[in-house]
Amino acid sequence: MKHLDHRPPCKRLWARHATSLASGRRAGILHLAGFCCFLAATATDAAPPNFLFVIADDCTFRDIGCYGGQAHTPRIDQLATAGMRFTHCFQSAPMCSPTRHNIYTGLYPVKSGAYPNHSFVKQGTQSVVQYLKPLGYRVALSGKRHINPRSIFDFEYSGNKNNPNLPSIDRLFRECASGQTPFCLFACSNEPHGPWNKGDASRYPPDQLVLPPNFVDTPATRQALSRYLAEVTYFDGQVGAILDLLDKHQLADNTLVIVTTEQGSGFPFAKWTCYDSGLQTALIARWPGNIQPATVSDALIEYVDILPTFLEAAGRKVPVALEGRSLLPVFKGASREHKQHVFGIHTTRGIINGSDHFGIRSVRGRRYKYILNLSPEATFTNACTQSNVFRTWRSAARTSATAADKVRRYQHRPAEELFDMQEDPYEWNNLATDPQYVAVKKQLQRELADWMNAQGDRGKQTELNAYKHQRRGRNRQKKKGRKPTAP
Repeated sequence: MKHLDHRPPCKRLWARHATSLASGRRAGILHLAGFCCFLAATATDAAPPNFLFVIADDCTFRDIGCYGGQAHTPRIDQLATAGMRFTHCFQSAPMCSPTRHNIYTGLYPVKSGAYPNHSFVKQGTQSVVQYLKPLGYRVALSGKRHINPRSIFDFEYSGNKNNPNLPSIDRLFRECASGQTPFCLFACSNEPHGPWNKGDASRYPPDQLVLPPNFVDTPATRQALSRYLAEVTYFDGQVGAILDLLDKHQLADNTLVIVTTEQGSGFPFAKWTCYDSGLQTALIARWPGNIQPATVSDALIEYVDILPTFLEAAGRKVPVALEGRSLLPVFKGASREHKQHVFGIHTTRGIINGSDHFGIRSVRGRRYKYILNLSPEATFTNACTQSNVFRTWRSAARTSATAADKVRRYQHRPAEELFDMQEDPYEWNNLATDPQYVAVKKQLQRELADWMNAQGDRGKQTELNAYKHQRRGRNRQKKKGRKPTAP
């Protein structure tokens, strides 16, 4: 890690001022009196808060214990009793790279340029590093990155095979505690991303598991779900280990902790889709003295709101360029609502085994959700459709009408989908052609169109341009002897 003068600006100012007095360059009774008044005024100010953001990788929110899931997650559940659990938190894209760029920049995917997977942001984009370092923060990331370019995401980095490095985190906490330096740490797990080979699967006997209603019941599905849940529990252990380090260095009281699960799992109808199992996420926040313990909020919030929250909590005015809104009023109980709508985008172009282009856009309000499929004539494919689990679904579909319906629904979508999320949380009863919901659909269509226009999202054309915003796409162009197109 870099060893610079990481003290907050006010502490560096005091140090320089004291040196100046000692040298006699600014001595004088009047000056000393003014300096004493300055010290008295600033000494009463609270120390800037620390930020700890712990994120899973490919974890469906419904599987976490305190969200009613089957996974054993005692440390996350304990955190929920000490803080606020959000029931309606959403991300903007159900893939790793766009999601992480979204969090660190406070911008939606098309606006930043990072909307395909394996992406990078436009030149001139600012990240949490540029926003918090001038305030005296050490801004670090330990674990999975999947962000580019490094010049913009210039974190103090550490990692252990794409997972958080506990000794490095221990050192960061120790140095910040001894130097009274605020920190912002993103601890980014690689779990429970496939191949689901960590944790104790014996805790989850396959024949005793309850499958989601949109799953096809095959032995391979049950065995994979068992391994996946074991890895969710493994992630819970990572959360606990990091929280223990926070306690070890007596930093918990002045640290805003957020634990979240990223997009859904690699099973069908989750990751790579704009259904709630792909876009909705668990989010739990703890901040002693600011967040009331054991509270639950149903405010509609998004990952794009994280950076504005950190900036306001650190005492910086939120830049107009950021597209999220600070969550502090919700955290502190001053507001029970946050947004009226949340938005989603998915791009298959450039992902492993992905359709050449099958763009998806979505808008969700409190009750209803509208999904626009830009290429309904295409077959929807991704890494999931080539998995052993999905092969067993196809096999079951030969003799089971129910299995055949689920396979068809996953790979062949209508142009529009509309769901009543209150009555149909797994989004199975499409109301888009029901005349009773014409007004609801029109309103959501307008909301989505306005958002896309504001983002510069041209729909199918934006999908076709995805390679220009993707590192793999640029490498592909180079191999073919073509000059990469500027992002």
